[in-house]
Amino acid sequence: MPSFSTADGDFAYLDEGSGQPVVLVHGFASNARVNWLDTGWIDWLVQAGYRTIALDNRGHGGSVKLHHVDDYRLERMADDVTALIDHLDLSRVRAIGYSMGARILIDFASRQSDRLDQLVLGGIGGTMARAGLDREHIAAALLAPTLDDVTDPIGRGYRLFADQTRSDRQALAACIRGYGRPVDASETARIGVPTLVAVGSKDAVAGPPSELAAMIPGAEVLDIPNRDHMRATGDRVFKEGVAAFFAR
Repeated sequence: MPSFSTADGDFAYLDEGSGQPVVLVHGFASNARVNWLDTGWIDWLVQAGYRTIALDNRGHGGSVKLHHVDDYRLERMADDVTALIDHLDLSRVRAIGYSMGARILIDFASRQSDRLDQLVLGGIGGTMARAGLDREHIAAALLAPTLDDVTDPIGRGYRLFADQTRSDRQALAACIRGYGRPVDASETARIGVPTLVAVGSKDAVAGPPSELAAMIPGAEVLDIPNRDHMRATGDRVFKEGVAAFFAR
């Protein structure tokens, strides 16, 4: 994977295809390959004629691993997206974020709508916008000595995933404690680009997309039928909905 450097360290990313650029920002405990390549998104977008750029967020994948909560404040993670766009000398992009990646892009778009043509927020609805994940249970699970010490079912799921991807669990614990804060209406009111909010119909983690869409001027909703938070990511309805949205 190519990389670029900031004052905080090195960041890895994927860069495939040609045409109008689309930046992809993955969810918590995932990475660019798992969230976007393995689910078929990158191939889908490249075949549709887009240059597709997927960032490994700080603390994830091949990017810098930091262990302090303040290193993962939402503004700093959104500034990493800016640094990637600047590194590639791009003036404006389309952007797709999933779950944590969508939360990062809300902050980015509220401050830098002039860098965006269109915005897709996947895996985030009213529930996540209001409260987010149960951060302390997840952090405790990530830092537990062994998997056998984890009893919380949600925390156990994230611990299993982190172990499978050989992630830096201390970095992930700092991240989950650092990036989350509720979405504020004054923040979303500043988003000045066409926006699509896409959530699986069985996604209890994200909550109703209509609640978040109502906070963003002119935002549209895409329901992904019969999919939960994990299974919605690579769903064909999601891809086709985004393709139609981008084609307008």
